[in-house]
Amino acid sequence: QVQLVESGGGLAQAGGSLTLSCAASGRTFSVMGWFRHAAGKEREFVAAITWNGDHTYYADSVKGRFTISRDNARNTMYLQMNSLKPEDTAVYYCAVSKFHNPVFVTTQSRYETWGQGTQVTVSS
Repeated sequence: QVQLVESGGGLAQAGGSLTLSCAASGRTFSVMGWFRHAAGKEREFVAAITWNGDHTYYADSVKGRFTISRDNARNTMYLQMNSLKPEDTAVYYCAVSKFHNPVFVTTQSRYETWGQGTQVTVSS
């Protein structure tokens, strides 16, 4: 089972940008995703990507602002976040799905490995 380490979180102003990285300890041929957990809310789906990057999926709240990508040669997944809003403030987690096929990619129980999370704070 691979291990995941997120990085790239921090403080940004509204309208600014941040790029998160998720480094895996080994190759994975599964769907990978980003989730976030804001204070006082349940953890929610942000974005997902198929193993070869040919399909991506986004929550409505981030569509058009965030871009998910992966570099399998580097065993790394990314989340480019633009036009940040205060409501994007959360701990962001990357995860690896149990499955190769992109079915129910928004469902957390389909993911078997999680990183430790990285804090993103957006000030108004």
